[in-house]
Amino acid sequence: MKRLFTFAVLFVLLTAMRGDLPAYQIYNNKGKTSDFGKMLKAASEADVVLFGELHNNPISHWLQLELTKALFSEKSGSIVMGAEMFEADNALIISEYLNKKVIDRNFEAEARLWPNYKTDYKPLLVFARDNGISFIATNIPRRYASLVNREGFEGLEKLSEEARSYIAPLPVAYNPELPGYKGMIEMMGGAGGHVNENLPKAQAIKDATMAHFILKNLKAGSTFIHYHGTYHSDNYEGIMWYLKQQRPDLKIVTINSSEQESIDSLADENKNKADFIITIPETMTKTH
Repeated sequence: MKRLFTFAVLFVLLTAMRGDLPAYQIYNNKGKTSDFGKMLKAASEADVVLFGELHNNPISHWLQLELTKALFSEKSGSIVMGAEMFEADNALIISEYLNKKVIDRNFEAEARLWPNYKTDYKPLLVFARDNGISFIATNIPRRYASLVNREGFEGLEKLSEEARSYIAPLPVAYNPELPGYKGMIEMMGGAGGHVNENLPKAQAIKDATMAHFILKNLKAGSTFIHYHGTYHSDNYEGIMWYLKQQRPDLKIVTINSSEQESIDSLADENKNKADFIITIPETMTKTH
């Protein structure tokens, strides 16, 4: 009877486990399972945290907010926040919003915000406002990235001094052999389309500008947590490459977000993309 009872309990437990539908699983860069606590510990010991998101994924956005809250508590408030989703020439209105000089209605009407701002980025900005945290608009204004896409880096030289204040200092370092940038050209050529060699330069000027404003606003003893599309820091390239060019001493933690058919193990193609890889089921609801 006792043995029968043991088998019955084991059956119930296994059935319950099989019935779980986990929303995400965190892995380290080698593909071993990790967890939020380990990711938080690493983040709290870093100078910069590069949190790569999938723009329309609710798990990415939820974990960004939860990690930020936990990091704020762990660091006794010594954090700085920044994001790709806000362009450098919007710094003034963001500052006014953080200092409660501008109400939500006016801010949302006048700032250039992404379509998913209210669901995905407003919670981060409100957390910064309510806790007195600096929030930095790090991205190059999109009109200047478009200029690079048309004319290369040379197009930026024609801009006014004020315009160039919203961009990484010129001339910008650029390595076309970095796999991320090189892959853009190969993908375009492979698709049989017209190869625009300025396209990866437009990506690079975004990475360089985000790195520039991270470094400009980095505070000793604080952790700068930055939110951006995961491709901007995947494989330790992009923003991280530019940060290391200027500050090789920085301790940087990278986080990747990836969708997989199954999150029971880390897919080979996602290994070594970042220090921590957040895997999310492909069927996860999208925010937009």
